[in-house]
Amino acid sequence: MNTYDRIYAAVRRIPRGRVMTYGGVAAAAGNPRMARVVGQALHHNPAPGFIPCHRVVNRNGALAPAFAFGGDTVQRALLEAEGVPFLPDGRVCLLSALLLPAELPPPSALSLQEEPWIIS
Repeated sequence: MNTYDRIYAAVRRIPRGRVMTYGGVAAAAGNPRMARVVGQALHHNPAPGFIPCHRVVNRNGALAPAFAFGGDTVQRALLEAEGVPFLPDGRVCLLSALLLPAELPPPSALSLQEEPWIIS
């Protein structure tokens, strides 16, 4: 499994209503120092309907200003639809929504029947 595959596998395990930081995904993928690589991988997401890249935010809870599939307003709409809370300044409330790498469900817990979200 290459680096991008490990990143996609980690992101795929983020449950609805939760977010991870780029650094958290990097740690879950095996190298906590490759947060920028996580961003690159998500920008090239090969399966945007099944790899929930919208659930990854920066370390302060800010959304990606150039969210690969429609901008930060699309990312926010997708997260809000999943019940992710936001602060008045537009950042995700990490106290409520942050998922740490150690909290990721095991790969066997993935539901193959999970509905893909629609990005339009």
